[in-house]
Amino acid sequence: MTYFHTQIVEQDGTLSGPFRSPAQMLHDQVVSAAGSIHDDGTAQALGFKGGTIEGPTHFTQFEPLAERLWGGRWFESGCISSHFRAPAFAGERLKAYLRQDRSDPDTATMWLERDDGTEVLRGSASVGAAGDGSALRRRLASLTPLDTPVIHSDLLVGATSRRQPVRIDADARIGDLYPFSLNQKLAAITERCPLHESAENQWGAPVLPLEMVSVLFESAPRTSELRKREPVVALYADLEVRLLQGPVLAGHDYEVDREIRLVSGSRRTESMWVMSRLWRAGTDSLVAEMLHNEAAFKASYAPYAAEFQQLYGVEPPPLE
Repeated sequence: MTYFHTQIVEQDGTLSGPFRSPAQMLHDQVVSAAGSIHDDGTAQALGFKGGTIEGPTHFTQFEPLAERLWGGRWFESGCISSHFRAPAFAGERLKAYLRQDRSDPDTATMWLERDDGTEVLRGSASVGAAGDGSALRRRLASLTPLDTPVIHSDLLVGATSRRQPVRIDADARIGDLYPFSLNQKLAAITERCPLHESAENQWGAPVLPLEMVSVLFESAPRTSELRKREPVVALYADLEVRLLQGPVLAGHDYEVDREIRLVSGSRRTESMWVMSRLWRAGTDSLVAEMLHNEAAFKASYAPYAAEFQQLYGVEPPPLE
């Protein structure tokens, strides 16, 4: 049975969907005093043309392609693992591509392009145990720790948070980070699917789209073990959502814990790599995992230069 009715084209072994223009739904996001990368003014101050579309939104365009390859397995053990290469903005036309790997039928290469050919993201999609070798897990293993952190200098790699309750209901506003409800998201989502909108299925509840599984993970407040120095502007530079015993359901109680896996960096950013785990409430049943790289802009942290010199006794390298 096929749940999505998205028009899919197959050419030379590559699946693609139609061009879509995802909605930007985080204009009113409340993050910190430094502002949000999804707000036009804050983003423009950092050199972007406007507020960026939140990265998880793009995952939905890949779901019909993944269902075409793997059928119902996708909703139970699907994984999207993505490195974001360029920002996307409201009104832009984007197309998703998926190409199954010849050596492993449970894995595919995925990418998203603007209509001018710019690649917005690239990574892997998979089902089942193939997620162990995802694009981001390989990327994380190749990185070296940042030896001069400032924004993340108070964090301890390996620190783990306590479990926190999370839940998404159809009409409830999710919170300051996500100032909308599930139903508002589904009204704007690029790919419609009856599993997302009705409880009349084998699981007895609406199935969350993969982009909303990410939202569920991040709806839990940050505990002290995972708090960077503020105020600072950050964005997702890498994101993986993996179902282990899915699907994840609306109106059900779950618990989230998090672990810091790495602090890395680039010329402009410091990155906190976090592995989050989603449990069925009150049990040791692991439902899903999320690996993400939250990259904080050094230039958005006002005392960056002063604190770098205080910590390391020298002036920081130029940010530009």
